Amino acid sequence: MTGYLVPAQSIDVEEVIKNSQFITRIKPVSSVDEAKAFIRHLNQTYADATHHCWAYIVGNPSSTTLMGCSDDGEPSGTAGKPMLTVLQYSGIGDIIAVCTRYYGGTKLGTGGLTRAYGGGVKLALEALSVTQKVNYQTLSFLIDYGQLKDCEHLLKQYQIENLQQQFDTQIGISFDIASEEVTQFKTTIKNKLKGQITWNTT
Repeated sequence: MTGYLVPAQSIDVEEVIKNSQFITRIKPVSSVDEAKAFIRHLNQTYADATHHCWAYIVGNPSSTTLMGCSDDGEPSGTAGKPMLTVLQYSGIGDIIAVCTRYYGGTKLGTGGLTRAYGGGVKLALEALSVTQKVNYQTLSFLIDYGQLKDCEHLLKQYQIENLQQQFDTQIGISFDIASEEVTQFKTTIKNKLKGQITWNTT
């Protein structure tokens, strides 16, 4: 199965550590702009909070460079980075975690903060439902009737949706294929049909 795991829904968990309240919210996001909009929303809605620390990963967690984090005023490296580290180890993409802290009067120290923020994300992830996300790309091409059996046999080896065939002087075939398989499929079918294939540009 190609693709990657993403949150199936939003979730929030709450902890009280040495009189400080930590609320960790996790939400599925499909872009950096959406992630930043969620951060702004929490900053405005809960403006009385002491900190809104955050981390996000947009895209496939095994290959994406679209990630970021912030300590939002906490000592450097004690909040955003441990939160991001937990997200990276989770193998979940298209995700943002924001941990809202209401300071309770007792300092936790750098180690305590790291455990609190990273632990909040771990706690939320334990309760989070996930689903598989696959990005698809549409391919369309023409082949001769004598090539149909080879083509159909090849298609069964790939993750495709919405297969359509149109029979005319040639056979028009179109379908959605997992984006990660496009390059391999094009190379394989070109070799299988000895280059005798006409690609439609749509």
